[in-house]
Amino acid sequence: MNSQVEENYLKALFYLSIDNEDGVSVKVLSKHLDIKMPTVTSMMKKLAAKHLVNYESYKPLKLTEKGTKEAALVIRKHRLTEMYLVEKMHLGWEQVHDIAEQIEHIKSPEFFSKMDELLGYPKIDPHGSPIPDKNGKMVWKAYNKLSECKVNDTVKIAAVINTSDEFLTFLNGRDISLGLEMTIQSIEQFDNTIVVSYNKHSSETLSHRVCERLLVEKY
Repeated sequence: MNSQVEENYLKALFYLSIDNEDGVSVKVLSKHLDIKMPTVTSMMKKLAAKHLVNYESYKPLKLTEKGTKEAALVIRKHRLTEMYLVEKMHLGWEQVHDIAEQIEHIKSPEFFSKMDELLGYPKIDPHGSPIPDKNGKMVWKAYNKLSECKVNDTVKIAAVINTSDEFLTFLNGRDISLGLEMTIQSIEQFDNTIVVSYNKHSSETLSHRVCERLLVEKY
């Protein structure tokens, strides 16, 4: 059984590996977790002894098949919890991350299986991220960034890349949520600012930075 600290390392490696198929350096993992490199190296040796990580000095770190599954199951618990907090307890999508960080380390499979059942077996969390299944398998869908779209495109918000409280609160203030349909009115050539229309918002201006963080499905 892995400790909470070990699970956090596995989860971090999982996320970093998405954009780094050749492996993740100790330095990158150290910076991501804000933990000193000798401490990270010591933990990698410990996880390697459990066959969760492939570790060799001066070579990129890679999760083993076992480690990948363990990490995905922690992520499953986190995302199911976020969905439960939003759907059943009516918390805002900007309120659930820190709570889920604590609950994801509970060791009872029955607890999360019941949560999954009560939710109707959701495939995504409140932020549009895929929820791994009981075997740790995760299905990724290919979305476009809003920043990649063109004038007159009609799109639906499918997911958010950044789930910080500040960003989600920003979206709340503009009535932007998952499933929202919007049409691109114009794109500013100078800085790629996009003007969109949706519901009662006839001309909402979104910066390029915001549009980079919104994933959409095109119609």
